[in-house]
Amino acid sequence: MSNNDQQVSFDDEMLILVDENDNIIGYENKLACHRGEGLLHRAFSIFIFNDRKELLLQQRSEQKHLWPLYWSNSCCSHPRKGEDLENATQRRLAEELGISTPLKHLFTFQYHARYKNVGSEREVCAVLIGKSNDPISVNPTEIADWKYIGINELTQELAKHPEKYTPWLKMEWERLMVEHLDDIMAL
Repeated sequence: MSNNDQQVSFDDEMLILVDENDNIIGYENKLACHRGEGLLHRAFSIFIFNDRKELLLQQRSEQKHLWPLYWSNSCCSHPRKGEDLENATQRRLAEELGISTPLKHLFTFQYHARYKNVGSEREVCAVLIGKSNDPISVNPTEIADWKYIGINELTQELAKHPEKYTPWLKMEWERLMVEHLDDIMAL
């Protein structure tokens, strides 16, 4: 049982609105950023591997507005108003997984994905990797389940059952496998 169970994500937290070139153009609450077609805002996705080069996957909490109970990468969220990427990523690793580890930024990309008639992700998303063998202490308000999975196994799973996974995980994983496999192997 985790002692890491406080709510850490709020509809009224202020996110960073950006233009197509990732320039800050304002701030808006998280709920408004994800309504309808969404407002373009900063985000990050973290992929944590262990010594066996297995990826830590999380199943999103049933409480999530967008893609509840879908499997996704180790940790993903948003920098808040006044927060830089490094502080935001370390805050979120601690809040969701109970860990801290150095991260390497690999790329940033923009995407839009709509979830049913509920809302959208419209993000300029930084993708980072890191390594940890520390015990995981999941926050149940954020994560329903978690597991480690091998690189080849995940690639096969995404091909067989894409409907079980978040859209950003699928986009990011494809690029990681094509452009950044050496970075993962060097962890």
